[in-house]
Parts: sequence; structure tokens; C-alpha cells
Amino acid sequence: MIKNAFIIALLALMFAGCNNSPKKETDDHEKEEVKLQLTAYSPEFELFAEADPFVVGKSSNILSHFSHLPDFKALEKGSVTIRLQIGTTEVTQTFDAPKRKGIFSFDLKPTVQGIGKIIYEIKTENISSQVIVSDITVYSGEEQADEAAAKKVTSRTNTVVFTKEQSWKIDFSTELPAVEPFGQVIKTSALVESAAGDEVIVSAKMNGTVLYSGGSILEGKSVTAGQGLFSVSGSDMADNNLAVRIIEAQNNYERTSLEYERKKALAKDKIVSDKDLLTTKNEFENAKATYDMLRKNFSSAGQTISSPISGFVKQTFVSNGQYVTAGQPLVSVTKNKTLLLRADIQQKYASLLQSFSTANIRTLHNNTTYTLEQLNGKLLSYGRNTNSDNYLIPVSLQIENVGGFISGEFVELYLKTITNSSAFTIPNDALVEDQGNYFVFVQVNPELFEKREVSVGSTDGIKSEIKSGIVDSERIVTKGAILVKLAQSSGALDAHSGHVH
Repeated sequence: MIKNAFIIALLALMFAGCNNSPKKETDDHEKEEVKLQLTAYSPEFELFAEADPFVVGKSSNILSHFSHLPDFKALEKGSVTIRLQIGTTEVTQTFDAPKRKGIFSFDLKPTVQGIGKIIYEIKTENISSQVIVSDITVYSGEEQADEAAAKKVTSRTNTVVFTKEQSWKIDFSTELPAVEPFGQVIKTSALVESAAGDEVIVSAKMNGTVLYSGGSILEGKSVTAGQGLFSVSGSDMADNNLAVRIIEAQNNYERTSLEYERKKALAKDKIVSDKDLLTTKNEFENAKATYDMLRKNFSSAGQTISSPISGFVKQTFVSNGQYVTAGQPLVSVTKNKTLLLRADIQQKYASLLQSFSTANIRTLHNNTTYTLEQLNGKLLSYGRNTNSDNYLIPVSLQIENVGGFISGEFVELYLKTITNSSAFTIPNDALVEDQGNYFVFVQVNPELFEKREVSVGSTDGIKSEIKSGIVDSERIVTKGAILVKLAQSSGALDAHSGHVH
């Protein structure tokens, strides 16, 4: 009996402890002081501050976070002056450096009650800026101030806390949705090719055996104009032997040269007719031309194959020691600077091509999207008809290879058309997919974000049309949204924890 009574008492004590734990946590949160949350922007800075309610004669702490725009990085150096203005009265405080990176902690004691504003004056080596927070109310008593501040507490339903210290460590930004012209977008794939004149195929000029010059000729190897790549030798061939042809040409050149000089001397004495002299001269010049051509392009060892342009070896068509014939391709060399994008689109988009405005191109190897303007590109042509071999309409664009494109790869191509209609658009990086639905994180304040489902229309590879879910006055996370989502999933931050600085 004593043993059973002891176990029952122990269990009762454990349950009592479990029941009391949530109450204690709730009590702690209830005792937490209510803070005012202030947000304001200037062209150069974002301000987010947590402040005690303002009461006449009582010091209020204003913990202020400053982020540079547009990169949203912390203000690390500079002085900040805060001014609380109520009518003609003013209280002020200045710090020459942040308490911590991006953070200034001010203490102001208002002297009069009323509605006014807070002005921050920020000075750095390169910038002098003001951030103004309007509608600041100073109350006559603490109870009245706390009640007013409590009414302004934001609901945290379906929200995630992401502190400024966290956002300063990553590539993070927020923006307002854009309202801009957004026409129909034709999405397709395109093959990347070298442009005409940007690629040269080098061919053999004689029959013979290919020998690499200076080691292997590897695809992707850098070459300069005039650099020797191969030699083609036919010295070991019984038929059409180049060494024999060069000797024959030399002998023929020397013979006709002597004959021409001899007849020139005899012609002076009218011993040789003008007709015979002209015939001998023609034979000499023909022999000389043949010999000079062979001597310039060939040697007894064979033909030397050089790169006609500076660039990269795109493809080799022969192996070391392989027999080739005159005219056979040996190697292709490309500058890889100007490229062609060749795409085929469905016939239903034929009428839209007449209103083509620009395009966006996304590479698959590094998942980067470029505008046509960034690549100094242009539309070369598009088909006006189809044929029996291809029922799609060809489209060709030219770009400069400033984005690391690879000839022969496929890219995603977004052809944009001119339109008079406008749409809500946001960067694609702002969209977070979850179980087939799309969401954005709407800023409640710079440290609190609401997860909001949106209806997505078409995309041009950089921005997407938003049909519903947000309004143009709501700032959304445009960079770092996936990390905000991970912070929500982890639940590592207590929504009531506040700042500890």
C-alpha cells in the first residue's frame, strides 16, 4: 500500500509540473513589455525600430536597425542623430558609431505630449540621408501609452520571424510589386550555335597522313592565328608523292627560267621571233607560279595546317596518323564570341512574332537568366511559312557570348511581345512552391513576414505575372524567400522572444 501511494503521489507531482509549464510560459509572455514597431524608408536606407511607448517625462529606448538600400546590408560605419519633434519642441541624441553592426540604441525623454515625428539623420563617408517616421504620439501617462501600443500589436498568425541579423548574413531584399506592361510570352527551347564568321573549318589541301604539331590537339584548347596545328605528309606515298612534285616543279622552274633568259638575249639580235619569246615567257611564269605555290604551302615533309583565327578548338575530325584526302575537314576553330540561337515555335504563335519586343534566355548548366539587352542581342529573322520537313516556324537570334554560353547546348528562350495592358509582376525568386501551390512572404514589418498564397500567370523567365493574392502597397521578399521558408519550417525562433542586444 505504501509503495502504491508513493507511485500515485509521484505521478500527481509530474502531471502538476506538466500543467504548470505552459501557464508559466504564458505568464512570461503576458509580462513581456509591449513595443512599438517603426518602419520607414529613404532612397538610401531601410529603418526598423522597436521602441518603448512614448510618455512625457519617461525615458523610452528606441532600438534602431539600419540597412543600406538596395542591397539590404547592415550600416557598419557612420553617425546617426535621432530627433523627436513634437510641435516646436525637440529632444535629440547622436551616436558616432553603431552599438553593434547596423544597430543603434537611443534613449529619449519626451518633454511634451502630442503627435509628432522622428527624424533620423544618417551620415557616412559617402552619404548624408534622412529617414522620417511620422505619426509618433507622446502620451501623458504610462497606462494610456501601453493601451495604445497594445492595440497596435500585429497578429502573428501564419507568420515567420526573420530578424535583421539573419537577413544581413544572406542575399536578402524586399520590394513592392511592379505594375508594368506584360504581354504574352512564347516559351520555347533554342540551340546555341556559332555565328557565321565566328567559326572556321580548316581542311586538308593534299592527300597524305595527318601528324599533330606540338602534342595533342584537344577540343577546347586555345589557339592563336597562324599557330600550327597539323602537318599532312605524303612523302611515303608511291602515288601523287608531294616531295616528287616539289622537285619536279623546282626543276621545271629552273629550266624555263634559263630558257627564257637565253631567248631574251637572242631576241635583241632578232635571232628569236617575238612569238617564240612570248611562248617561253608564259611557260616560265606558269612554272614559277606552280613552284611558288608548292614552296609556300608545302615542304618535302608535307603541308603545314595553321589556325586562320584566334579562338578555341571546337571539334577535331581526324586522329593522329589518319590518312586524309584533299578537301577533307580536319578541325573547326571558333572565337565563341558571337552566337546564334535557333528555335522553332508552334504555328499558333505566328501572328505574335510581328509584335516581338525582346527576349530572355535561361541557361540550363548554371540556371541563370539573361535579358537580350544584357547580351547585346537582336532578332535576326523568323519564318513566314512552314515546309514539308518542319511544320514549326523557325526563329533566329544573335547574341554576344558574355554569359558563358556553350556552343551546342540548349537554352530556354522566352520571346516577349509588345502590349498595351499592364499587370502585377514580381521576380521569380520571390515565389516559393509548396505542394504545387505558389506563395510569397509579405512583409508585416522588416522582421515579420506573412506567408501568402498567390495565383501566378505567365512568366518571362525573370518575372511572373500575379493575378491575385497581393496588392501593390505590400512589400514582399524578393531575395532570400527560400531561407525565410526554412526558418518557418524549423520553428527555431520564438515569435515572442524579441531582441537581445
